[in-house]
Amino acid sequence: MNDALLLFGAIATSPLEIASFSLALVMVLLNIRQSPWAWLFAIASAGLYAVVFRDARLYGDMALQFVFIAVSLWGWYQWLFGGRNHHGVTVSRLGNRGWMLVALAWALGYFAVAAVLHAFTDSDVPHIDAFLTAGSLVAQALLTRKIVQNWHLWIVIDLLYVGLYIHKDLYLTAVLYGLFALLAWVGMRTWNRTLQAGAP
Repeated sequence: MNDALLLFGAIATSPLEIASFSLALVMVLLNIRQSPWAWLFAIASAGLYAVVFRDARLYGDMALQFVFIAVSLWGWYQWLFGGRNHHGVTVSRLGNRGWMLVALAWALGYFAVAAVLHAFTDSDVPHIDAFLTAGSLVAQALLTRKIVQNWHLWIVIDLLYVGLYIHKDLYLTAVLYGLFALLAWVGMRTWNRTLQAGAP
C-alpha cells in the first residue's frame, strides 16, 4: 500500500504521503478561513503522517503527529466553545511578554526533544528535527488560541522543513511545506484583516 511511486513522472512518493498531503492542504485552507472543521482534517493528516515520518526515521516529527492529534482535539474545542462567552476564541495578538514565552518554550522544547532523539533513536538529523518539532508545538499552541503570530512562526518553520524533507527524499511533503509557507503568509494577512476589522 505504501510502495514508492512517481508523481508527475518526477516526484518519488507513496500513496500514504499523497493522502497525508491532501488532508494537510485542506486543513490549512480551512484554518485560514477559521473553520473548526480544519481540526478534523488535522487529526486525519497527522495520523497518516506519523507513519510517513516513522518510515523516514524522522522520529521527532513522528511523535509530533501524536501531539498534533491531541492538540487538534483541544483546538477544535477552543474554536467552538472556548473564549470568554464559550462561543469560540477570537483572533488576537501576542504582546512582548508573549513573545518571550514563545522563545522560552521553543528553546526548552528543543533541548528536551534533542535529548530524547539522541538517547533513544537512530535519527540522522536529531538537532534540526528537534528544533522544528519544538517550534511546531509552539506554533500549534498559538493556532489553537487563534493568535495571529502563529502564522509568522509557521512561515519560518515550513521553509526550514522544505530543506529537511528534500534531504530525507520526501519530495511531495517538501512541496506541501512550501505551499504551507505561502498559505501561512495568506493566513497572516487574512487574520490581520480580521483584527483590524474588529478594532474599535
